Amino acid sequence: MQEYVERLKKAVLEYDMEGIEKLANEGLQHGLDPLKGIEDGLAAGIREVGQRFGAGELFLPELVMAAETMRAGVKILEPRIPSGQDTRHVRRVVLATVQDDIHEIGKNLVGTMLSANGFEVVDLGVNQPSAAILEKAKAVGAEVVGVSALMTTSMPRMKEVLSQAEADRVRSRSRFIVGGAPVTDAYAKEIGSDGTAGDASGAVVLVQRLVGLGR
Repeated sequence: MQEYVERLKKAVLEYDMEGIEKLANEGLQHGLDPLKGIEDGLAAGIREVGQRFGAGELFLPELVMAAETMRAGVKILEPRIPSGQDTRHVRRVVLATVQDDIHEIGKNLVGTMLSANGFEVVDLGVNQPSAAILEKAKAVGAEVVGVSALMTTSMPRMKEVLSQAEADRVRSRSRFIVGGAPVTDAYAKEIGSDGTAGDASGAVVLVQRLVGLGR
């Protein structure tokens, strides 16, 4: 039902968090293909929002509302995809602020931007030990792991994550990026990460490149 695909996309573009669940359920009742609803409706809408945010046409609150609307719709449609028919290649990214650091604004913005660009983001929050980050990366099959630190005193924890990833053989399965105000390109290279970015938009470009989606 193309009508419902277009309405789902419009709901994301209009940040209709209150009506998206009802719309998704109504679409299913009228024969909407749930996979098509996600890919051509919700995902298409959030990609457009992400592009407009990157162009400076929208601001962070709108981006967050659109992402929340999309997630609410996916929650309804995804369980209705027939077994074996979900051909999407879900690209998962695990994000966390390292142990001894409780700053998360930058990490949260990166997560929202990645979600807006079609990634499934698993955000572990703040003050996360290396073992917890790597365990989750293994559990969800993360293609990329992003760790952040805002304080110079907690930056060594990022190197600790990378070192433990090598020991646990997670490094060969996932790409690792680092971020935070004090993190430089030189430091990111020194500790053996796959890179850093100066802002959230740059982080999206970096992740896309690392998973083979970059230009």
